[in-house]
Amino acid sequence: MANIIPFKAVRPTRDKVSLVAARSYQSYTEEQLESRLRDNPFSFLHIINPGYKYDKVISGEARFNLVRNRYLEFIEDGIFIKDETPSYYVYKIVDRDNQVFNGILAAACAIDYENDIIKKHEDTIEHREIIFKDYLKTVGFNAEPVLLTYPDNDVIDEIIKDVQKERAEFEFTTTYRDTHYLWKVDEIKLVEKIGKEFEQMNTVYIADGHHRSASSYLLYQDLKANNPNHDGTEHYNFFMSYLLPESDLKIHAFNRIIKDLNGLTKEEFLIHLDTLYRIENRRKTPYNPSKKHHFSMYLDGEFYSLYLRKTGYYIETSLDALDAQILYTTILQPILGIKDLRNDHRISYINGKKDIINMKDSVDSGLFAVGFGMVPVNMEEMKQISDDGLKMPPKSTFIEPKLRSGITIYEF
Repeated sequence: MANIIPFKAVRPTRDKVSLVAARSYQSYTEEQLESRLRDNPFSFLHIINPGYKYDKVISGEARFNLVRNRYLEFIEDGIFIKDETPSYYVYKIVDRDNQVFNGILAAACAIDYENDIIKKHEDTIEHREIIFKDYLKTVGFNAEPVLLTYPDNDVIDEIIKDVQKERAEFEFTTTYRDTHYLWKVDEIKLVEKIGKEFEQMNTVYIADGHHRSASSYLLYQDLKANNPNHDGTEHYNFFMSYLLPESDLKIHAFNRIIKDLNGLTKEEFLIHLDTLYRIENRRKTPYNPSKKHHFSMYLDGEFYSLYLRKTGYYIETSLDALDAQILYTTILQPILGIKDLRNDHRISYINGKKDIINMKDSVDSGLFAVGFGMVPVNMEEMKQISDDGLKMPPKSTFIEPKLRSGITIYEF
């Protein structure tokens, strides 16, 4: 039974929400950050980049404390207000491609994460979990929800449709041309009905936000251990989530780029690949794979197609059939010497929504030696791996929608 509860969100006022809302910090270029911080005093970026006020880069615990201070200033200045009653929040996004996402913002339970009611499909990077846990402990809030997905549910769908007949509490369009809508749901009978529907679900799945959920779980463990009166109702037992039906998810691949060939020449590397792959040199023509177990590769100014040979590689589990795992098992680990995908700094990732040319540009820059592309994971693969208790390699999926930070905030 999934314990998905309403919460009292801290939210921007209606007139300022479009100014407050921000993408994840890492998605901005330096020029974009400078522009937004200079020209928009209400941007949530001022909270998560507090050093801008002092024209200084600040990191670690000092930064975390200043983030907390900036957040409190936004409350003191009336930019943020807190809802008086626990609520669910129906949230709709219409992106620039006219893809529509309809879901519910709520608080998910860390104990469900522990008990595998909230299922994971992707491995995480340990040091990132710990850093973000320490950040959460200091700042005292979630500002970007974890994306969870649940089996399509007719009752919840009807509730969402009925709620959306009323005027939205928030409606704004971003510079990315995505339009966002939010409706507050606090009527008691409706709140109870939504909660009961989630209670009937044996599992929900993490779609995006494995690091955020893992960090929230570590925070729960820390605060529970230091609270002699812990009873399970404390706010730190939960973390903010956006719950979306499975049919609404949009899944892209993550491409891999590697800094070196592990001491091999180009010719030696290609000979190693030939053991398990049929290789075709596509020269300068960009190649995007269209089937599972087919990969694109960019090396020394040329594209290659790699087709996994039908003999020599054996599939025994759902994870074995995953392209990201095949790439790791056949190339990254045995040939390129990348054993620890969680912590090896020789590997980086480019989300597959970006053109294959982004991978090419990264290699052409000289910072990377080779890049690999693959087809996206599908929903059934993702669920099967979760159900089997297995974990995908880090950055196996790039999933939409991507939410803005600062629209709803969960305090603990």
